[in-house]
Amino acid sequence: MLTTRIAGNAGDTALPAAQRAGDGGLSTRRLNVMRLGYAFMGVGLAVVKWPLFVQGVHSLPLMEGVVACLLTGMSLLALLGLRYPVTMLPILLFEVAWKLIWLAAVALPLAFSDGLDAAAGEVLFNCSFVVVIIAVIPWAYTWRRYVTAAGATWR
Repeated sequence: MLTTRIAGNAGDTALPAAQRAGDGGLSTRRLNVMRLGYAFMGVGLAVVKWPLFVQGVHSLPLMEGVVACLLTGMSLLALLGLRYPVTMLPILLFEVAWKLIWLAAVALPLAFSDGLDAAAGEVLFNCSFVVVIIAVIPWAYTWRRYVTAAGATWR
């Protein structure tokens, strides 16, 4: 296994090349699949939300403006994920989390009570694209990194 020395660390620790590169030991193919997810999310949001800034986001109703700003920020972070796919993994996790929460807490109850109107149906349609993001996340790595790994110490 390739290793490199990191100068300045206590004990001059040797790290595997995969960890040094910041890819979490994921293959290049897996990183590129993640990049497809970042591109899907970043470009999709850019096409839909960035024009609102050209038109004047300040003229939108308050909560629509908030959502437009939030999703524009997410698109910028997703595009950053093209360069740093492992580092930006939390933005993909956030995308999955909020959409699954909305689907479970809002869409499902509305659908069961026959209250799913056109506006909710449109959001449901848009949220259904979360399956693409779910498909590109390296779930085994995510489990190891965020669930079973030791957390940072509290000071």
